[in-house]
Amino acid sequence: MAELERTLLLVKPDGVQRQLVGRVITRFEERGLKLVGLKLVQTSRELAETHSAVHRERPFFAGLVDFITSGPLVAAALEGPNAIAIVRAMNGATRPHEAAPGSIRGDFAVETAQNLVHASDSAENAAAELALWFAPGELLSYEREVDRWVLAPEE
Repeated sequence: MAELERTLLLVKPDGVQRQLVGRVITRFEERGLKLVGLKLVQTSRELAETHSAVHRERPFFAGLVDFITSGPLVAAALEGPNAIAIVRAMNGATRPHEAAPGSIRGDFAVETAQNLVHASDSAENAAAELALWFAPGELLSYEREVDRWVLAPEE
């Protein structure tokens, strides 16, 4: 079995407003990823700017911050083997018109500015983003009976 990873998934304000949170989370649970943290958040400008700091010099930065603070979003922590790559693939391409059918953006999004979801793109960013969105103790470790049917046994 590959090493377990944890990653951040955000269902952005457009996903909350469109009542897609349950459908989005269900896809990851059905895939076999474990939900280890979940909360509904009204994001502060400070948190939004820190989260999006990599884009600070880009022309779309202000709009990105305005959008992510425009309404509540859902922050989720998912765990599983190759979780980072799986979540990103299931989200689909950033530009919805390039996202494959069957992906979240391919099925539900039309505009890049409102593309429903965000996911960490690397192990380093996943650790940093999870620490931004979840306080110590808010991420849980627990056993699921279904894991023996989802995960390969350790050798």
